[in-house]
Amino acid sequence: MVPLWILLSLVSAFTLATSDALTKRTLEVHNEYLVAWFRLLFSIPVLVAFLIVLPRPHLDLEFFIAFIIALPLEIISVILYIKALRLSPLSLTLPFLSLTPVFVIVVSYAILGEKISLQGVTGIFLLAGGSYVLHFHEFQKGILNPIKAIAKEKGSVLMIGVALIYSVTSSLGKMAIIHSSPLFFGAIYVIFLTLFLAPVALWKGRHDIRHFVTNKYYRELFVPGIFYGIMVVSHMTAISLTNVAYMISLKRISVLIGVLYGYFLFREKHIKERLAGAIIMLAGFVLIVTAQ
Repeated sequence: MVPLWILLSLVSAFTLATSDALTKRTLEVHNEYLVAWFRLLFSIPVLVAFLIVLPRPHLDLEFFIAFIIALPLEIISVILYIKALRLSPLSLTLPFLSLTPVFVIVVSYAILGEKISLQGVTGIFLLAGGSYVLHFHEFQKGILNPIKAIAKEKGSVLMIGVALIYSVTSSLGKMAIIHSSPLFFGAIYVIFLTLFLAPVALWKGRHDIRHFVTNKYYRELFVPGIFYGIMVVSHMTAISLTNVAYMISLKRISVLIGVLYGYFLFREKHIKERLAGAIIMLAGFVLIVTAQ
C-alpha cells in the first residue's frame, strides 16, 4: 500500500501546478495584483473548514517571531511569483523554484560554516546544468547565450528571487510549525497573508477593480483558489507525516507538471529542451535535499 504522505505530496504537486496554470490564463488579461489576491481569497474556505475542526495548539513567542518575520517576505514572494507567471512561459519560470536549496546551502555556509557534501555539490551542478538546458536552443548563437537568455527572461529572474525568499521563509515556516501544528499554521498563515495583501492588491489594482468586479472576472479565480487551498492542506499534512526533505522533493514534480501544462495549454515552444532541463534540475534538487 502506498504511504499516505506520498499520495498527499502528489496531490500537493498536482494542485499547485494546476492552480498556477489556470491562474496564468487569467493573468493574460487581468491585473496581476488582483489575480494574486483573489486566488488567495478563494482558498480560504477550504482552509477555514479545516481550521474549525482543528484543536488550537499552544502558541509561544517563537511562533509569533517566525510568523511576523515570514509574513512580509511571503507577500513579496507572492507578488514576484504572480508577475513571473504573467511575464514568462511556465516552462521557463517554474523550474527555477528548484534553486531554493542552493540558496539555503549558501546561507548556511556563510553564517554557520556548514560544508557541502559531494552529493550536494553534484546536485548544484545539475541545477546549473538544467537551467542552461532550458535555453539550449540559444547555444547555436554562442556557448554563453543560454546563460544570457536567462537574464533576459524577466519571469525567470523574478522566480529566482522567489526561490531566494523561499529559502528564508521555509526555515521560518518550519520553526512556526514546530511551535504550533502543520495544518493550523498553514491555515492561519494564508488567511493573514490574504488579509495583509489586500491593501497592496486593491491599491495596485485600483484602476481595474471596478471593471474586474462588475464583470465578475473574479469568478475565473475560484477554481485556482480552491486548488491552492487543497495544495496548502495536503502540503502541511504530508510534511507532518514524513521527512521534510523527502516530501518537498516529491512535491517538486509540480515543476514537470507545470512544464507539460505550458505545452498543452499555452503551446509553449522548445518543450523538449525545457522538459529535459526541468528533469535535470529536479534530479539536482533531490540530490541536494537528501544530502542534508
